[in-house]
Amino acid sequence: MKSNKILSIVIAVIALVGAFLFIRVLMEDKVDIEENVNNLQNTVVSPLISFSYWLFIISVIATIALSLWSLIRNPENLKKTLGGLLVLAVFLAIAYFLSDSAAVYDANGLKVLPGGEEGSATNKWVGTGIWYSVILGGIASVFFVWDLVKGLVKS
Repeated sequence: MKSNKILSIVIAVIALVGAFLFIRVLMEDKVDIEENVNNLQNTVVSPLISFSYWLFIISVIATIALSLWSLIRNPENLKKTLGGLLVLAVFLAIAYFLSDSAAVYDANGLKVLPGGEEGSATNKWVGTGIWYSVILGGIASVFFVWDLVKGLVKS
């Protein structure tokens, strides 16, 4: 119970600091903020952005750490997670082999875009990402239809 109270206090402090920084930005004139880069933006906008950035970093670290701790404490979930990651890795390998590294042309199809030369690793990985999305989207669609049919049959 005591940890819940401490967590509530920490959340309240973070919310108050965020609200204070946000209100400081709202109190300034929009034109002044856009034109006065050196003084006004650095004293009003930058603290809000820095606070948000560090809050995001802390949240990501805490989420990853707690997830890893939970996996370590429960070996059954660790096995399931590693199995799921292995299946995703297989789908990634399939997507990698389906993708190509052909040249990327502009909208008119006349000249090759910079960085889009044939054989480029960037082209290969972009194609892999597209195929990976198609494969996972196809699997999700199959499960969606399966669930829909199962729901209709039950009714």
